[in-house]
Amino acid sequence: GWLFWRLMACGRRSGGSKRRVILFILCVCVCQSGAETLRYSLAEEMEKDSFVANIAKDLGVSPSQLAARKARVVSEGNEQLFRLNQNTGVLSAKESLDREEICPQSDTCTLFFKIFFENPLQLIRGEVEVRDVNDNSPVFPEKEMVLEIPETTSLGSRFPLESARDKDVGSNGLQNYSLGYNSHFSLALGTGKGGAKYAELVLERQLDREEQRQLNLLLTATDGGSPPRSGTAQVRIVVLDANDNIPVFGREVYEVRLAENSPPKQLVVRVAAADPDEGSNGKVRYTFTQTSERSRQLFELNPATGEIRVAGNLDFEEAENHEMVVRATDGGGLSAHCKVQVEVLDVNDNAPEIALTSLTASIPEDAPPRTVVALFSVRDRDSGENGRTECAIDGDLPFSLTPTFDNYYELRTNAALDRERTAEYNITITAMDWGTTRLSSRESIFVQISDVNDNPPEFTQEIYTMSVTENNSAMLRIGSVNATDADAGKNAR
Repeated sequence: GWLFWRLMACGRRSGGSKRRVILFILCVCVCQSGAETLRYSLAEEMEKDSFVANIAKDLGVSPSQLAARKARVVSEGNEQLFRLNQNTGVLSAKESLDREEICPQSDTCTLFFKIFFENPLQLIRGEVEVRDVNDNSPVFPEKEMVLEIPETTSLGSRFPLESARDKDVGSNGLQNYSLGYNSHFSLALGTGKGGAKYAELVLERQLDREEQRQLNLLLTATDGGSPPRSGTAQVRIVVLDANDNIPVFGREVYEVRLAENSPPKQLVVRVAAADPDEGSNGKVRYTFTQTSERSRQLFELNPATGEIRVAGNLDFEEAENHEMVVRATDGGGLSAHCKVQVEVLDVNDNAPEIALTSLTASIPEDAPPRTVVALFSVRDRDSGENGRTECAIDGDLPFSLTPTFDNYYELRTNAALDRERTAEYNITITAMDWGTTRLSSRESIFVQISDVNDNPPEFTQEIYTMSVTENNSAMLRIGSVNATDADAGKNAR
């Protein structure tokens, strides 16, 4: 971008070499398009029209040049989050940005945009990192947790607690748990597979139901913001009479692979825990614990059989993995836990999407080959071969497609045009993926060919023979000649 503006200045000063400079500039624009990326950052929750950057200053151009080349900003996605002031060159946020709404459950939040210039066509990529602000406190799914623990439970036994959730990320996210003072339990902290922190109660002193039937503990979750935010939940311990056998799962971890187009009610896996006790002490019931709300919406657990079935629409593009923790509890309150890890397999269920970025609706018939007519992008939300795409033009037309950068293509002429032979073209572009069952989409582009005065008038005959008698008056009509012109409009008059 900086090189482009310097070359323009040189072209204006050199006079005689202006044409060569312009041709060189066009080459540089094609080569430089997409090569540089502008990177900025903005804290979330800033007010509407907050300053992001001075694009004109960063590109080394004046605002008047932005206006002359019709510079505009386009955000990726359906919602346009930024605006570019051509009078000042300032890029600003159209609305206050909420990182947790834009990038939920993501450690980083980067918004991508492109600056488009015309005369000549040029694209400059940019990105804005939305920085997290500590505007959310940790929240427990329930204000009170109830644990039923037999009085015969061994010292050192651990009891998983429901995890708090903090919408903020990084140091502003959940960092620590603490437990109010008590004489029976301590708190052990751990980090899960995805980096989420969890807490477990550890029994340090033997319980005695006859001495104390119930304990009430205060669990506090704290984030790392400055100042820190916190959330609390009550942990109620109900001490049970003796039940000397706990349920035992056949496996600690159940791993399952499941296609994203699996129908509702399809069996995912059956977890099973055995308890040798008799009666209600040996009857086991299953529940989810330490499982995200989204996973609970997608999978249902039969509390009596331990069968886990599909309950919602799985989407590989939304989440590739789901982890659930199943608690098996017998009639005496003893419990055991196992993990269920579901890997979602991609299915080719998304057709390519064609997005038209720029279009020249009319081109002159003397336009040279490789003249750019349109710029468009192709996107497929699937992964692997299912997300790989190719583009083609339907029919035998004097146009071709040229890949540029990322997933962008240019529609160019590839032969001489003749308006007198074909005055307009309806160009159909087909984008197709490489999945086993190939999906495709189409986009039609209408291009008119404007006339150039490239045809001389032609008489309808080479020789006209006319007769006239003598002694006639002046201005007497003796015949007519006729000529035609294949051009249009004023070029044919």
